[in-house]
Amino acid sequence: MLPLNVTLSYYKRKDIQEEIIMAAANKEVAVRYDDKFGNRPDVLKNPNDILELAKQKATSFHCSEELWSNPLQLNPNMKKNELDSLRIGWDLVLDIDCSFFEYSKIAADLVVKALKFCEINGISCKFSGNRGFHIGVPFESFPEMIGNEKTRDMFPNAARKIACYIKELIKKPLGDKIMQLEKNNFSRVMEKTKQDANKITYYEQNDLNDKVARLNVEPFLHIDTLLISSRHLYRMPYSLHEKSGLASIPINAAQILDFRKEDANPKNLKISKYMFLDRGNIVRGEAKKLIMQAFDFTSKMEKQTEFKIKREYTLKSAIPEEFFPPCIKLISNGLSDGRKRALFILINFLASLGWKYEDIENYLKEWNKRNKEPLRENYLLGQLRYHKSQKKKILPPNCNSNMHYIGIGVCKPDNLCSKIKNPVTYALRKSPFSQKYDKQTK
Repeated sequence: MLPLNVTLSYYKRKDIQEEIIMAAANKEVAVRYDDKFGNRPDVLKNPNDILELAKQKATSFHCSEELWSNPLQLNPNMKKNELDSLRIGWDLVLDIDCSFFEYSKIAADLVVKALKFCEINGISCKFSGNRGFHIGVPFESFPEMIGNEKTRDMFPNAARKIACYIKELIKKPLGDKIMQLEKNNFSRVMEKTKQDANKITYYEQNDLNDKVARLNVEPFLHIDTLLISSRHLYRMPYSLHEKSGLASIPINAAQILDFRKEDANPKNLKISKYMFLDRGNIVRGEAKKLIMQAFDFTSKMEKQTEFKIKREYTLKSAIPEEFFPPCIKLISNGLSDGRKRALFILINFLASLGWKYEDIENYLKEWNKRNKEPLRENYLLGQLRYHKSQKKKILPPNCNSNMHYIGIGVCKPDNLCSKIKNPVTYALRKSPFSQKYDKQTK
């Protein structure tokens, strides 16, 4: 918890107030009071508001990735077309966190290099305030249209696909660079990431056909994909962090590896000459290659999994709970952490098993009651409405997605789990309400 004298001393600075107000333009703002958020939607337009909120024990300020014509018109019950009409754009903000700060620096540096490889120059970066970094690309860098669709209406789908694509690009080089840092000592990585050896190790054959151990960064490389959703927030530039007491300051994207946390100490902090999401000198449309490649990559990955399942099984009717895999049953018992990720998993899992949306809604409401701290019902229903509005259904994440099942502590495999790659396949194989695809039957 941040002491009141610390927050007041920091937020009364005029230069800090001005930087926060500048970053709040066309953004929905949420004010955090230690461990709770204030009312939403909110906006910040006057520098003096920052100090007044600090006097009311505000500890940090957060804003939306989306740009709105009038943020105060937002409400949790709005449908997708209503949100689209109010949205004027969205910024790409990639949240990088590897649990261990030095690893996060390497990951953030690789993300910047991956974006440059995709021919993007308008890249900005800021320290998150604790263990990671935010990498930003302003909306103005994206083309106005992709095919027949307005880019402004492609949130959060486009941002999620870009995050997945970038994560895939950096996984292998990140593992190599971390092992270089640790001088090929897996024990050091295990100690710093708190991961078991079998989870962070995979093997490749070298030119001599010998098996060589490689570092699997999946269990501890966190680049938010599922939590990118409409009205998703991130910590604003120069906002304090409740846990570390440090400020989320913009830094030079080309010098991430040189950053030191001491520079973010609010007692001696100086305003950076770099701006997060700097909209000056942006080349309109330079991110077209990035978004096209991301869609192409994720589409291929989705089709591969979908085709394999559809090729092997046909669904006769909705599959009941008794045939759910262990991970889904554990989620259904209620969680204390990872509820938003679990919600994403449940919606896609149930829809893939033929459940009607009214039944999914009832199931989710009952599940939410069992959570240690229930999600806001408006959020839950908003995510369900968004899924329902999509042109096609997608599968939940595969079992090897450590960020999801292992990350929220529900991966407790039984004998069948070792033979399947997706929770949907588990239910299809176990249930009499589906049947194995047979060419003769066809």
